[in-house]
Amino acid sequence: MAEQASYPSAKNQEGKADLSKNPPTGDHVPDPKNIQDLTQYVQTLLQQMQDKFQVMSDQILSRIDEMGHRIDDLEKNITELMTQAGVDEAEK
Repeated sequence: MAEQASYPSAKNQEGKADLSKNPPTGDHVPDPKNIQDLTQYVQTLLQQMQDKFQVMSDQILSRIDEMGHRIDDLEKNITELMTQAGVDEAEK
């Protein structure tokens, strides 16, 4: 007869999520057995968070720069259209 795997619930007795059961990284990490393991676990977790934060920051800055270039191009195109239509800047 095949044994069924028993997975612990990620909820505590009050039905609330117990974050200590499932690490946020999605990787299965054994419970730290001593202070060195705990220290290494925390350092690794903090480094992963820092790396993800850096990637997101870089993406945000890149998108802001891209949006700035688009706005500059749009302003230039509007100015050219106004010039072609014979509209002065003073009429704004």
